[in-house]
Amino acid sequence: MLNKIQRWLWIPVILLIIASAWHGIIGEHEITEARKHYGFFSLVPALVTLFICFYTRNVLLALFLGVVLGGLITAQYNIIDAYLIPSLGSKRYAQILLVYLWALGGLIGMWNRNGGALHFANYIAQNFVRSRRSAKFFTWVMGLIFHQGGTISTVLTGTTVKPVADRENVSHEELSYIVDSTASPIATVIPFNAWPAYIGGLIAIDSLSDIIIDQEMAVTWFYKAIPYNFYGWLAVIFTLLFSLDKMPFIGKRMRTAIDRTIKTGNLDAPGAEPILSEELNTTHVPDDYKPWMGDFLIPIGVLLGFSIIPWLISGSPMIFEAFGLSVIAAMVTSRLRGMKLSDVFDGAIDGIKGVTMGAIIFGLAVTLGNVSESLGTPYFMIESTAGFLREVPFILPSVLLFISMLVAFSIGSSWGTYAVMFPIALPLAYAINPDPFYFTLNFGALLGGGVFGDQCSPISDTTILSAMACGADLMDHVLTQLPMALLAAGLSAILYMMISYFHFL
Repeated sequence: MLNKIQRWLWIPVILLIIASAWHGIIGEHEITEARKHYGFFSLVPALVTLFICFYTRNVLLALFLGVVLGGLITAQYNIIDAYLIPSLGSKRYAQILLVYLWALGGLIGMWNRNGGALHFANYIAQNFVRSRRSAKFFTWVMGLIFHQGGTISTVLTGTTVKPVADRENVSHEELSYIVDSTASPIATVIPFNAWPAYIGGLIAIDSLSDIIIDQEMAVTWFYKAIPYNFYGWLAVIFTLLFSLDKMPFIGKRMRTAIDRTIKTGNLDAPGAEPILSEELNTTHVPDDYKPWMGDFLIPIGVLLGFSIIPWLISGSPMIFEAFGLSVIAAMVTSRLRGMKLSDVFDGAIDGIKGVTMGAIIFGLAVTLGNVSESLGTPYFMIESTAGFLREVPFILPSVLLFISMLVAFSIGSSWGTYAVMFPIALPLAYAINPDPFYFTLNFGALLGGGVFGDQCSPISDTTILSAMACGADLMDHVLTQLPMALLAAGLSAILYMMISYFHFL
């Protein structure tokens, strides 16, 4: 019976594909400046992609079909020329490929070759981490320390704690949730990073009718909105409770993952396909090489030094240099301590090969994000709800939270969501009620909504990197963290509704 129901579920997907193709043939082939979107069809690629992700767990198929649908709707039938080549040849993908994938893979490969990560894990386990709970709490603390947000936080935290967590029998679903939920959320509540400046730049324009917003005023609003970023706070608090085994609701899938690991010692579910290849989950130390703490601490020190010190001095972290130099530091350290040159390069190359699947997924995710941008997906969602929101202004913060969640979940980017949502939604909030408190409340809702989608979407860079750095199956990570993230989002929406309602009384 269940199989029959599942087969029937494909019917609406097939109908959407046919309708999209027909729309591309007979409809408008170009977005007009006034429209900026394709109506409901702006949502179709994202909806179909997410459906296939969750239904089949085949992320590559889902992403590819989403790109194909975008081509059908926009009548750009040659998707290779229209979307794939521009996306894969973009600066953003080059940065992801060179820095967060090849450098990350090379670094993990070197640690598996010289045993540095395992040696560090053994030291931490003997002196600080003595149980599953302390390993998870250690992960949460590292997430707070590496609070730059997004990709850098997931990579730094994940690669640091994975050997320790594996040793203490923490499932990869648990580990990837803590790493992911203390990446972007923490960056919006501990704002000593690039986020205030970035978001401030988005709204530092003459956009609110009778007032002019400069950069300083925009950044000040970011700081004022921090107490009202309810999702950011709840995500961090829930993750802390989870790490201490005090979270009352964790969802059935996460409970199953925990029970499986405790009873069987299996860190992944049966049939799981971790993004990180199997060879990067085990060490291959040459017989004539003795690992030491410096094999781990020197590359991490270089990574942190070039990430944090320039940021403290000039406000501009040297992220790309940090990742590249950390790999070089690991290779040079191992060679100076006697590792054969062939073993050094084999370790780095094995690491790069181990993240090939992540590179493919990232490439299609970047492409789908460009497809959504060309379809005007966020513009359609805002335009569809603006009229109704003017009638019941007290629900605006909650609605903006959910719209930001959906946009970020669909395009896999919080910063991409902010780039569209802030210039549109904040003028709407100001037009409905120019009261500073109401404006700040909506600001906080937009912050939290974008972070939710960035944390939970299977096409988000932080979601993919969290799974990869922790050695988890991507969809296992997504499905196990969603219940707690949705609970945090639901409670946030209720808080916004209550506060806004009493504000208007």
